[in-house]
Amino acid sequence: MTDAARRLAEAGVESPRVDAELLLAHVLGVPRTRLLTLDRVPGDAATRFADLLDQRAGRVPLQHLTGRAPFRHLELAVGPGVFVPRPETELLVEWALARLAGLPEPVVVDLGAGSGAIALSLAHEHPGARVTAVERDPGAVEWTRHNAAARRQAGDTPVEVLAGDMTDPRLLAGLDGAVDLVVSNPPYVPDGARVPREVADHDPPLALWGGPDGLDVVRGLLRTAARLLRPGGHLGVEHADQQGSALPVLVRGHGGFTGVADHPDLAGRPRFTTARRAGG
Repeated sequence: MTDAARRLAEAGVESPRVDAELLLAHVLGVPRTRLLTLDRVPGDAATRFADLLDQRAGRVPLQHLTGRAPFRHLELAVGPGVFVPRPETELLVEWALARLAGLPEPVVVDLGAGSGAIALSLAHEHPGARVTAVERDPGAVEWTRHNAAARRQAGDTPVEVLAGDMTDPRLLAGLDGAVDLVVSNPPYVPDGARVPREVADHDPPLALWGGPDGLDVVRGLLRTAARLLRPGGHLGVEHADQQGSALPVLVRGHGGFTGVADHPDLAGRPRFTTARRAGG
């Protein structure tokens, strides 16, 4: 395991030992903690492990190799064509759940749902919620549907999955003024920004790039959110580290929101902006 971790470290992987252990646990079909009592690795498993190690050293995302991504209390299927959910986004879900507390049947819209991490977590942890997940990318929406079907089979409240553009002025017109919460992890990376190879080579472009300042899609998102939200309804939008001032300014400048605030992630970096729809 030491040699495997060293190889990944030399390839620039940020968490080489953890990744090596997770890959081996995946190959063996055991929890990572079981590796502590492992005496030997069967030959066929060793061959498979070596192949996955090669791919991880080539900066294929760990989650693409295992086919799974943990997110809060869920484990989601992921792979080529869908954005891999990040732990930082869990804080946006935590904030959202606090806004939904006390509402027995809130109406929720997740714009740019990807794997469905946010939408499915909200439905799982607030079973009365009526959640709609919107995804534009034709490849990514298939992952949204797959994960939504899996959670429905597991007994969670069904999530409606809709193929659509979050900036479309006609999107979900039937919910105008009726939504309690709009959440989004939209494309916010400025065009031309340097990102890790795992991101640049494997995350879908529609989930990443947001124009010269990274906020082009968010501008359209704000128009949609303002239309959908009831007075007093809540908005939460994730953003890049460098947008902790720019996004709140953009939201305030829209004119349709009050109580605009920005929130840090666990590392203290600016992570998401929240607001309330004016009038409530």
